[in-house]
Amino acid sequence: MGADHTPKIAGTVWGLLVLNTLGSAGAKTIVPLPRSLIQLVTMGALIAAFTLALALNVRLRIRPSAFLFLLTLLLVSSVISSAHLESGFGALFRCVRLTLFVGTLWLLSRWWDGGLTFVRHHIRMYFAVLGSVAAGLVVSPGAAMPDLYGGRLVGALWPLTPPQIGQYAAVITGLTVLLVLGRRTDRTSAAVVIVPSIVLLALTHTRTATLGLLIGLALAIGSLFLTSAAARRFFTWAVLCSAVAAAALGSVLEAWFLRGQSQENFSNLTGRAKVWDALLAAPRSTSEQLFGVGLGDKSFGGLPIDNSWLAVYQEQGLTGVALVAAIIIVLGGVALLRPPSLSRACAIFLISYCAIASYTEAGLGDASPYLLHLTVAAALLATPAEATTPATPEVPRRHIPHWARRSEVT
Repeated sequence: MGADHTPKIAGTVWGLLVLNTLGSAGAKTIVPLPRSLIQLVTMGALIAAFTLALALNVRLRIRPSAFLFLLTLLLVSSVISSAHLESGFGALFRCVRLTLFVGTLWLLSRWWDGGLTFVRHHIRMYFAVLGSVAAGLVVSPGAAMPDLYGGRLVGALWPLTPPQIGQYAAVITGLTVLLVLGRRTDRTSAAVVIVPSIVLLALTHTRTATLGLLIGLALAIGSLFLTSAAARRFFTWAVLCSAVAAAALGSVLEAWFLRGQSQENFSNLTGRAKVWDALLAAPRSTSEQLFGVGLGDKSFGGLPIDNSWLAVYQEQGLTGVALVAAIIIVLGGVALLRPPSLSRACAIFLISYCAIASYTEAGLGDASPYLLHLTVAAALLATPAEATTPATPEVPRRHIPHWARRSEVT
């Protein structure tokens, strides 16, 4: 089935999944929102997404997917690790959430066909989220860029942190650039998305998102280099503009990149390295090494882990790390084996972005925007349903009975 046959309600399901993964912790909003209310909204969105997906796919028609199979194994591993209750009953609640999340993805897999439908859903939903961020900046600049976060942009209407906003802005910017290069959208529509997204990204001072955008786009456009003249022109102009900007604005770019930090603070990744060292040095039983301590809030000693691999090691053990690595490797391997195309380029961008961001951001082992990014990549790499249906072999004419042959007389 083609992308045009994907029901419109699937976009609503995708939007609800995006809402569920926005999280409940972040900056103080203009109108204080109790965390319990935010959690009720996000969990309600997930339940609604699963219910709608089930209503869309009552016959439970799904498409085989190595990505979803590995994600299901990760869920099983999470349940095993959380059953010991080392992280409390909250771990079991997070397992239920992950179960609904993965179940919804299985139900949506029926419409994965290698088309750009879910890319467009992805861009629309996160652009709406960025719209709320921009509205908060206009309504209350002080609340949107508080001193608590060093003047970096946060969500003033919904509690979003600078890294979250930077991630959303970088991902939809990269995808929209690729759609323009593939002539799947016009330049005016693309500018409406790209320009404000880049402005918001700059205001967040998020280095990981910026590097992920640049490196991810370089790899994605590189995959189109031999087959797309537009990609070659864009790459050439991007290199020239980067060289000019580096020469003319080198000091400004360095100041933006350092964010006023000392070299020592920058070298230990804003204190992350200390948390990582403490996590790795902590004593663990064999069971904890293999399966972790159960799904938690991605923190250690009360401080955020901010590394997907170490967060997975802490909560799902070496088993979880192996499964997450397998997901990245399988998606990357399939992308490399596909012939050059716009869908392949978008998938490469998303996979590479998630791989880069995993070093300083957590989320690959639980329901998160990063898993949604990888899900879009998996949908882009899926083989169209028509191509999987074997063609009916043609019966030689000599084997057709004379009475069954159509008359050749017109």
